[in-house]
Amino acid sequence: MDALFAFLCREAGALRLKTPRFAPPHSEHEPTNGHLPQALLPADRVGYLAEITAACRKHRVFAEEQVERARDASCLERAAALVGPEGRAGVEQALARARARLDPRCAALLAAWPGVREAYAGDTLSYAVRARNVSVPLTSISLSGTKIPKVALPPTDEPGEVLRYLLLENLPGEFPFTAGVFPVKRTDEDPKRQFAGEGGPLRTNKRFHYLSRNDAAKRLSTAFDSVTLYGEDPHPRPDIYGKVGESGVSICTLDDMKVLYQGFDLCDPNTSVSMTINGPAPVILAMFLNAAIDQQRQQFREQKRREEMGREQNGRPGGGPSGQGRAPSAAEDAALVARTLTAVRGTVQADILKEDQAQNTCIFSTDFALRLMGDIQASFIAREVRNYYSVSISGYHIAEAGANPITQLAFTLANGFTLVELYLARGMAIDEFAPNLSFFFSNGLDPEYAVIGRVARRIWSVAMRDRYGANERSQKLKYHVQTSGRSLHAQEIQFNDVRTTLQALLALQDNCNSLHTNAYDEAITTPTEESVRRAMAVQLINTKELGWLKNENPLQGSYFVSWLTDEVERAVLEEFRRLNDRGGVLGAMETQYQRSRIQEQSLWYESQKHDGRLPIVGVNTFLPEHGEDLTPRVSELTRATGEEKDRRLTRLKDFQAAHAQETPAALERLKAVARGGGNVFEELLSTVRCASLGQIVHALYEVGGRYRRNL
Repeated sequence: MDALFAFLCREAGALRLKTPRFAPPHSEHEPTNGHLPQALLPADRVGYLAEITAACRKHRVFAEEQVERARDASCLERAAALVGPEGRAGVEQALARARARLDPRCAALLAAWPGVREAYAGDTLSYAVRARNVSVPLTSISLSGTKIPKVALPPTDEPGEVLRYLLLENLPGEFPFTAGVFPVKRTDEDPKRQFAGEGGPLRTNKRFHYLSRNDAAKRLSTAFDSVTLYGEDPHPRPDIYGKVGESGVSICTLDDMKVLYQGFDLCDPNTSVSMTINGPAPVILAMFLNAAIDQQRQQFREQKRREEMGREQNGRPGGGPSGQGRAPSAAEDAALVARTLTAVRGTVQADILKEDQAQNTCIFSTDFALRLMGDIQASFIAREVRNYYSVSISGYHIAEAGANPITQLAFTLANGFTLVELYLARGMAIDEFAPNLSFFFSNGLDPEYAVIGRVARRIWSVAMRDRYGANERSQKLKYHVQTSGRSLHAQEIQFNDVRTTLQALLALQDNCNSLHTNAYDEAITTPTEESVRRAMAVQLINTKELGWLKNENPLQGSYFVSWLTDEVERAVLEEFRRLNDRGGVLGAMETQYQRSRIQEQSLWYESQKHDGRLPIVGVNTFLPEHGEDLTPRVSELTRATGEEKDRRLTRLKDFQAAHAQETPAALERLKAVARGGGNVFEELLSTVRCASLGQIVHALYEVGGRYRRNL
């Protein structure tokens, strides 16, 4: 059946999700673009996952073949040194033939190996980062006086083993990046990125300052309430009002966004802001970028005010009665905007594919949502936004919905490659957009989680180099890890910290690029300050105290880790085949294949947990004696107050009233751009200055249609 389905898909041409299928028939929100929607992918690109699978397998075959040739040459070199003069000529001829069979690139790697070993035997390592030379220590000294290397090299010089290492593992920062995408970890910035969001923007702002108060690097991660996630404004209607500010921050205007991040310099190289939002992500991102721009405009005015005060012109302290410095000129403002957009750091999630497959916060029709994702990236290319990720391709929610680690990894990578194909089909060049892609994984306690980063980096780098011809920066897969929320249990709630500690260790020793550690009480509430402090301590004890992590490639050289890496890679490529046979990711979504797989695996997990085949301490084993009450004892349940909810309604009303004259025309311009095939995100950068989130989303429904799941 799979083969027949694949054949019919190819005969039918490009597989796509047709917008009308997701829009209610005869609805006021049916798409009105006035022309038939174009295919998302060209017909000849539907088999991209098969091509990627072939590229990865070809690299494996190449590596094994070259390893054997290197061994042959090594054996003949040794034989030539051992035989007498009478037999040496024949051996040397065989040696020459063996060397000729070795790929020149592999020969060059082996020739450079003694120099690499010498470089890593020293106390410091120098390397270039974006044309800037960096020198870092390569060792640390334990309390016992042992010199601990940051990077440990294979103990062998046998050419076959060395070449296997270089082709399939290699040093951190070297293709295929199995051990990590950077030579060493940053010393000026911990990987800590804690998730926060509750109530209104001011309350969450205070939590951000609490989380980062002792950190030179401010790495903020923003959780939004469900009202915001579904693109709605706060409203007195009971089903909306009750959710305002719950389990995330309520944000609906540009003014809210400014309050949310006040006190943080959004253009400081040490500030990085992540926003977990998907359906209305383009609108929220436009608000964030405007907040950063307005922050820089205010700094410009303050600088000019100080300059004017220094000159004491006109006997006034500033540029006018208000004491404010002058505003930037048109030319100065254009330069300021350009500098701001190239300086901001962070990530917006904006992954609509996994929303359809797992999390369900889709709001626009899938075609239109994917177009908006492409508009963001096209805008980033045009404006040279290089430090902000336009998407966080997320496996976390796939795992939270029930997928096992292999399925999480396979679906996430497949979604990433689908975006690559979509952006290429829009005419973007691979090296213009690939560096703006990031990934997000869950880490549980299953054995496969120990190598999820290793496998992801290797598959991505090989495919990007060998299938897409991408440069080195584009080959580097960078990812965030959050410890598993599904593994947190209300029973024996204090045990959750133990689980989180182990999950964090798995992520850190696999060189994740950033990490969020869950609080123990997230099984029942939004974290309190006490539980968040403990969650941060879990991470800091790992990175600051645990001697094991003084070495940055501790997994390399383990027989089990090597076997598990290869086995997980094989399983991921097999899942690629199943997706490819269904027409790729988009074709599989048409039949809800991904959702079915996730649901099956969720049921398997829950059934094993229920009958005890999967031991969970404090839940189905190691239970307290004498029927002790296991009701969690948590001193504080975090909730948004009625006053906070009412303030959100008041702030929204005030914003809409202040911009009542501008909003209708701005929304009409936005719809016209969307209907005409223009870049919607570029127009959103203007629209958010006078319209609220709900106003914008409902206007876009009229053009792009609402989401409706296939049945």
